[in-house]
Amino acid sequence: MTKVLYEIVEHDGGWAYKAQGVFSEPFATHAEALKAAERAASEQQAPGETGPIEYEDSKGEWHEETASGSDRPTTSVRDTK
Repeated sequence: MTKVLYEIVEHDGGWAYKAQGVFSEPFATHAEALKAAERAASEQQAPGETGPIEYEDSKGEWHEETASGSDRPTTSVRDTK
């Protein structure tokens, strides 16, 4: 099973979360970034319908594939502060 780690980091003059080498949008406060990472991690574990997905990898390249609605990763959030 895939494991996805969300890390809270300083980024672009504020705070962000980083997952698999990709940064989120910046947040003004550490608390906002942490809350957003926790929400994203929770949503990523929720089962859904099988269907097409698009995602950006750490090299900035976009990919399309079909994702099974029951094949959800294990997620965790690490706060570096």
